[in-house]
Amino acid sequence: MNPFKPPSLNTLLLIIFIITTVPAGNSIGVNYGTLGDNLPLPSQVAHFLKTRTIIDRIRIFDVNTDIIKAFANSGILVSVTVPNGDIPSLTNPRNARRWIDTNIRPFYPATKIHYICVGTEVLHWGPQNLVDNLVPAMKVLHSALVKEGFDEIKISSPHSLGILLSSDPPSNASFRPGWDVGNLAPMLEFLKETKSGFMVNPYTYFGYSPANANFCLFKPNPGLFDKATGLTYTNQFDQLLDAVYVSMKKLGYPDVEIVVAETGWPSGGDPANVHANPVNAAAYIGGLMKKVNSGDGTPLMPGRKFETYIFALFNENLKGPSLDEKNFGLFRPDFTQVYNVGIMHAALAPSPSPIAATSDAPSSSGSRWDDAPFFNKTTPGQAPPASSATAGPTTVNTNVRDSSLGSTTTNVVLAARLVENNIPDVVIYNILRLVMFIFCTIDAAL
Repeated sequence: MNPFKPPSLNTLLLIIFIITTVPAGNSIGVNYGTLGDNLPLPSQVAHFLKTRTIIDRIRIFDVNTDIIKAFANSGILVSVTVPNGDIPSLTNPRNARRWIDTNIRPFYPATKIHYICVGTEVLHWGPQNLVDNLVPAMKVLHSALVKEGFDEIKISSPHSLGILLSSDPPSNASFRPGWDVGNLAPMLEFLKETKSGFMVNPYTYFGYSPANANFCLFKPNPGLFDKATGLTYTNQFDQLLDAVYVSMKKLGYPDVEIVVAETGWPSGGDPANVHANPVNAAAYIGGLMKKVNSGDGTPLMPGRKFETYIFALFNENLKGPSLDEKNFGLFRPDFTQVYNVGIMHAALAPSPSPIAATSDAPSSSGSRWDDAPFFNKTTPGQAPPASSATAGPTTVNTNVRDSSLGSTTTNVVLAARLVENNIPDVVIYNILRLVMFIFCTIDAAL
């Protein structure tokens, strides 16, 4: 007599149901810029992101109603932006309510508006009138949202890392004097009260040098040792986030969440910028995705996950004047990938190659700087450099399908369902092995 009692059919079906309906752990946000004359319609973009990618949130640099409407009922979170020039007027409660009535009420909650970003890198670029009115406008807008019953929508404001006086080593970091107590402390107090995130734009691309290439790109390197903490940093992304954290802690706000509002790497650029290439872009974005989805956190923030938005969705041919600015995109305007780092669902993405696809390099004519800023290396008061962007990656893709998975109908259907839910391939492989083992054991027992 065989002592083994196989699980009932109902138990097996329950197991399969659970593992095929658990939502995916991997997700990422993206900045959706529109400085191009060849970009797809917002409705096409919304459908593409929902059905073919793991991107579950977007951030736009205005309140483009076509985009906001296109993402209705998509389940994708949308963060919108108050233009810098509108900030002073929004310190008036009546104007704030009018702004909400015009830009939020007609679309919410069908469109899942997540954040209202009040301005973009306001402290970095100024002028002083905007800086002085930033936190008051954030508070008045929040009060208007609460009065409308929209208190689930959060308020924040993205910052360049020009707000830091220093970041190396992280233990010595601090916010710039004047901004620290005068602007950032009141903002952090507001964010703490409203349970919103402190938004920063860390670009390791702008801290690149041939000597620290691997440190910037999440590649193996000797690391940076911080004597004060005894911690070693193996990538610049962690270093920059911990510098922000230390600066926040010095003001008394270590528990406010940090949101990575922009970060990226261009896949092409001006001839002098040889590090702007698809291989480096893929390495950075691939490393970034692995980092933020791992839940490992940073040396000073272990176990913390960071809501993160890649810069940017598309290559945008009207950015400029540099070619770098045109080539931050994950995708070309025809939805083809600039490089493959697992952004698309595993069943839909081609097998990755160690050499990424050749980057687009549109001619250098184009519009002046407009939507997103960013540069870590500029100093406050400078005129903004050429606009925002998009970044990409190219390393080994951990989402490569394993061709040795079973060929039975059950396995094929189960694998397809798992892929739809973005379950990592290594998990799919082990689940299918388990299912096949169970069925084989049942057959043997019977």
